[in-house]
Order: sequence, then structure tokens, then C-alpha cells
Amino acid sequence: MADEVETQKKTQMTDEERLALCQKLDRELDEFIDSLEKKRYTDGWSEETWEEEMEKHPFFMKTTPESEELSPLAEGLAKLKYDPEENTPLELATNYKEDGNFNFKHKNYRLAVLGYTEGIKVKCNDAEINASLYNNRAAAHWHLKNYRSSLADSEKALSFNPDHTKARLRAAKSATEIAKYDICMEHCQKLLEKQPNDKEVLDLLSTAKRKKQIQERDLRKKERSDKKTAEQKEGVIKAIIERKIKISKCDDEEDIDLSKLEPSLPGAQDSIVYIKDGVLFWPVLFLYPEYQLTDFIKSCPENVPLGSQLEQVFPAPWDEENKYNCAKVNVYFEGYDKMPHIIDPSRNLSDLLLLKYFELRAGTPAFYVLPRGSVIERRFLESYI
Repeated sequence: MADEVETQKKTQMTDEERLALCQKLDRELDEFIDSLEKKRYTDGWSEETWEEEMEKHPFFMKTTPESEELSPLAEGLAKLKYDPEENTPLELATNYKEDGNFNFKHKNYRLAVLGYTEGIKVKCNDAEINASLYNNRAAAHWHLKNYRSSLADSEKALSFNPDHTKARLRAAKSATEIAKYDICMEHCQKLLEKQPNDKEVLDLLSTAKRKKQIQERDLRKKERSDKKTAEQKEGVIKAIIERKIKISKCDDEEDIDLSKLEPSLPGAQDSIVYIKDGVLFWPVLFLYPEYQLTDFIKSCPENVPLGSQLEQVFPAPWDEENKYNCAKVNVYFEGYDKMPHIIDPSRNLSDLLLLKYFELRAGTPAFYVLPRGSVIERRFLESYI
């Protein structure tokens, strides 16, 4: 027991020792900042570890590492600046604010954010220090281009001090950066109540008004475009229902929607069926089993013969033997009965989509093309037996 009392007495600091610690603190902090300035921050600590690395320095250390024995100096530093038992909440908040300010001046904005955040966490009862902490953190966020956070912190600062001009101006600027022009104008109007001729605020207000007009114009254009797109979608679905085209995985008319008509081929999602002047335009897939190749037609009108589309892809560059042309091939589709069905390519696509057993899959009519009377055609048909 006596040893414990003696140890406690030895760890208590005199005024001279505290002064020595503060002087040591200044020297080590200068060395620490100098090391940060030698190279860009992004070349040093990573986004994932910068807080952890920072807290290894005695000046920023808040807790004593369990696995390490600290020197009396480091332990004294931690207690002197951050120990709640050694400092009042106001003192702690002030200390953290000073840390944040120091890093801010040296453009270490991420470290500054951390310092201000720790000060905010103290939750002291001083409205002015809280307003300052939030305003300063907003400034650090501004330099990091975290404009939403900057706006939120600026308005939080105003909740503690509504007359904080810097916080209100930064709130207005941050709101402009994230296209919250109404919020910007609201803050500008309050600033102009006290300084009606402030040129910076007047310019900011004018910019916000102009950009809001552009935003509203673009919004109207988007609404018209969305309406047109919705009408287009409704027209496609209505036309499919009227034509009685069978869609895979659709049990009835109510179950049809454009999500089930999107092509599943990589890169073909934008080639969905559409309607123009009452005509459906379909993406069409031709498959060549002999070579395991395909041709994808992005927009095939329903009122033209399928053979006319084949004529556009023949002669094929891979067909060295000239086996593939409209006079020498047979065309099939695989029906919902899981069997191949031969078709007449001279018929319009709209007629083929209504054939018995035809089922539209992934919004893309697909047809197999094989040389007539060839071994590959026989093997293809035998694969279904």
C-alpha cells in the first residue's frame, strides 16, 4: 500500500514539469508538422490508417496503449491535454479546437476535421466554442470539397450562433456547390439584411438565381422527356398486347412490362424494342451453330421480310466456302415446346412472331441459320430428338 502511495506521489506533476512538457510538446509538434510538409499527404498515410497513425504521436494520443509502456513524457502529454479528469469539458473542446486550427493552418485538412470532431464529441455547454468547432470543421470540409458536410456543419454552427457571418456565408457557398439554390438564396437574404451592399453576397445571390432558372428549365425538359419515354413504353406494351405476341415468363397481359423485354446480350441492353409511327422495331439475333457465331440486328422493323435482314449480313467474312446466302440456308426458331421449327424468311417479322410455338425470350427474336441439307443442319435437328 505504501508503495502505491509513493508511486502516485511520483507521477504527480509540478508546475515546472508541466512547463517542461509544454516546451517539449512544441518542439515535437514542429518536428511532426515538418515531416508532414516534406511530401504530400496522399504519399504518406492511407485513407484507411491515417487516424490510427496519427494517434501514435503522443500529442494526439487519447488512450494509453495496453501493450506498450509509455515514457513519463508521453503519459504526461496525454493526461495534460486529453484526460477528462485533468480538463474540464470546455478545456478539452478548446484543446481539440487548437489542434484542429494548427493542422488547418498547415493545410492538413483531414487532421483538422479529426481535431474539430473530437472537440464536438466533448459536448461542452459553451455555445460559442461549439459554433466555432462546427464552423471550422465546415471550412476544413470545404477545402476537401466535401460540400454537403460543409453545408451541414455551417448550419449546425448557426444553430449555436445565428449571427455567425462566416458560417452563413460558407453555408450559402456550399449550398451552391451542391445545387441547393433555394438554401443558398435564403442564407444570402439573411446576410444582406445586415450588409445590403456586400458585393460578394450579391454576386452569390445572383449566381444562385441564374443557376436555379437553368435547373428548373432542365427539370422541365427532363419531365417532358420522362413523359415521352413513359408514353413510348405504354405504346410498345399496348402494341404487343394487340398483336398477341407471346412473351416468355408472362402469364397474362397484366404481367407484361419492358423489363422483360430487355435484351440479355452483353452491351445490347439499349437496343430494346420500340415503336415508331405504329411500327414495332425489334432487336433480332441470328445464330450460326456451325461456327458458334452470331449477328445482332439492333433495329429490325416488323413490317419487312426477315430475309431482307439476312441479305444485309451476307456474305459473311467468316464464310470462306460461300455456304451462307439466302438461297442456300434454312432458318429455324426454337419454340416453347423445346423443338426447332423451320420458317419462311420471305415472310414479315410480324408474321413470324405470331407463329405457333413461337415465344419471345429476353425481348429478342432469335433464329438459327444453317446451310440447307448440310451435315451441320442434320446434327442440329438430331440434337433435339
